[in-house]
Amino acid sequence: MRFNPLVDFIDLMFPNLCVVCSKNLQKNEHQLCLSCLYDIPRTNYHLMEDNPIERRFWGKVPIEHATSYFFFQKGSSFQKLLHILKYKGNKEIGELLGKYAAIDLLDSPEFNTFDLIIPVPLHPKKYKLRGYNQSEWIGKGLSLILKKPMDTTTLLRVRENPTQTNKSVFERYENTEGIFEVSDASVLEGKHVLLVDDVLTTGSTLEACIRALMDIPGIKVSIFTLAVA
Repeated sequence: MRFNPLVDFIDLMFPNLCVVCSKNLQKNEHQLCLSCLYDIPRTNYHLMEDNPIERRFWGKVPIEHATSYFFFQKGSSFQKLLHILKYKGNKEIGELLGKYAAIDLLDSPEFNTFDLIIPVPLHPKKYKLRGYNQSEWIGKGLSLILKKPMDTTTLLRVRENPTQTNKSVFERYENTEGIFEVSDASVLEGKHVLLVDDVLTTGSTLEACIRALMDIPGIKVSIFTLAVA
């Protein structure tokens, strides 16, 4: 094995640590150590018909399939993954987790039938403030592994709604009504799209996206979120 003194010095001064457990990463590990990657509390809902994620949307909006990659629990070590993705500027962790999730989705025929990926859009003001759309980076990871294109221009967020925190289910529904529009319906006619978001709580934002898409002839919608609360 050849040693690079400069690389070793940089590793000493700026250690490459796992974002979950803060242990030093090995040279073949990136952001997550293999132990934490193995311990991610996966739902495996992509392998279940009529799974709990799909049931959340029954009687509300029409969907084909729905799944979430892992369980989100406040206070857990894996809460850090969403926190650093949304609030610490680490957009690359979204792409990385999207890739890992996509590898699991390869085992599910249902999640290989869609035509393109649409990340839930941010309002331009929030995009400018944050500098990126975390759902778009998750979509990048999915796109790279599943070999499906991503569309970030057809579904638009046209109204900046107040925060959903501490709102009831009905208030969240009202809060998201009419916030999305489609710029060119012909692009999505007859397409099966995979809507991608970071975390599923009540599902009101995803429902608002689907309501904006429902009038497009022949469209079908499936859902993927990185985590489910």
